[in-house]
Amino acid sequence: MNSYCNERSVRHPRAGRFLLLLLLSVISMTALTGCRDNAVPQRLSGQAQGTYYSIQYFDPEGRDLQPQIDSLLNDFDLTASLWVDSSLLRRVNRNETTSITPLFADLLDKSLAITEYTDGAFDCRIGRIVQLWGFSFRERQHPDSLALDSLLRAAHATVSREGLTLLKASPATELDFNAIAQGYSADLVGRLLDSNGIHNYLVDIGGEVVARGGKPDGRSWRVGIERPAADSMSAPVVQTSIALRDASVVTSGNYRKYYEEDGVRYSHTIDPATGHPVRHSLLSVSVVERESWLADAVATAYMVMGLDSARAFIAAHPNGPGTDAVLFIYDSCGTLKEYSTQGFIKLEKQ
Repeated sequence: MNSYCNERSVRHPRAGRFLLLLLLSVISMTALTGCRDNAVPQRLSGQAQGTYYSIQYFDPEGRDLQPQIDSLLNDFDLTASLWVDSSLLRRVNRNETTSITPLFADLLDKSLAITEYTDGAFDCRIGRIVQLWGFSFRERQHPDSLALDSLLRAAHATVSREGLTLLKASPATELDFNAIAQGYSADLVGRLLDSNGIHNYLVDIGGEVVARGGKPDGRSWRVGIERPAADSMSAPVVQTSIALRDASVVTSGNYRKYYEEDGVRYSHTIDPATGHPVRHSLLSVSVVERESWLADAVATAYMVMGLDSARAFIAAHPNGPGTDAVLFIYDSCGTLKEYSTQGFIKLEKQ
């Protein structure tokens, strides 16, 4: 069973209810003087999936792989984006096609596996519910209880596949891969770098970070995790940092994806069991795993569960995916507190 450290209090910048922060801050690399001659640093940045990407890698040949990376991320959007009207995902949701690609099938298989693993806390079938709450491409419409009951039936209907044919028990079911897509795409970029013989890199897509190898001087990458902000305009502040080598870290939260109406703050994290945005004290969860898609999905599930249920889940799955190195940041009467697994503490101390 995982053991935990004592709770650590962190002074919150403002009392009351606070946002969740998803963005990970990658701590700047130290000066490269003294590195081996064949370690040519490359730094790339751009936009994808409605967010940023930042990539650092060491290539003895000094190649600029940005065109290949941009092409890969564009192709991924054409498969899995809800914001691209012609994407395969949008066409599947409109029931225009049941033919899917191997990439789509892999996203679906991974999503359904995590749904089973987390007892439904993570579920890609709630796409239509997410949209009606205003966290997608459609205009916000708060669903009433009758509409929500109908949407929940569709969200809990069976989705499967036979080869590359998608099978939906209910045509009203709409898929949403947003809780896994950025992590998955970061893994894809990592594999592209690997295929080009590049094995020391740091890939950050909207806060989903994949680290392989290390720096030329032999040190691990060091990645900063930001504290949940008091509001969406707050300047980022690093809460803690961890050493990362051949691993990924993802932080899930609601730091920008929220809105307020009539004094109520609505989180973009939707509980698949109720169809409502979650409302609890857990502000952010950071999960370290080998693959970013897995850390992404499990971190989302923990945000749905809330602190107590997530801790109970970790205790019940001591050797399960996403349970070894986890950091929870939560609000306790206006004060930020942390709760970390021993695996996460080890990474902080390295």
